[in-house]
Amino acid sequence: QVQLVESGGGLVQAGGPLRLPCAASGSIFSDKAMAWYRQTPGNQRELVAFISSGGNTYYPDSVKGRFTITRDNAKNTMYLQMNSLKPGDTAVYYCNTLTGKLTWGQGTQVTVSS
Repeated sequence: QVQLVESGGGLVQAGGPLRLPCAASGSIFSDKAMAWYRQTPGNQRELVAFISSGGNTYYPDSVKGRFTITRDNAKNTMYLQMNSLKPGDTAVYYCNTLTGKLTWGQGTQVTVSS
């Protein structure tokens, strides 16, 4: 069973950066669109970025220009570079395929202070 492990979260001041890695236990990245999601208490998980197997990316307006998703298929690792963080970005961040088919990891908490 493929396991996804998110890391890199923490407490950061507004305007600061964080970089979140997502490591997979198996070779699952190369042919799949992968994505980052986030969730706050009482709310549904929302998509914040995805990257196709060919490297095309998508971001919702809420993070466009501030977040960058990248992938390293050779290392079975995906990253989310987050810049100019805002308190509204506070959430638990998860990675998965674009369709969310893999077992969800525990996520990594990102807290942005004002």
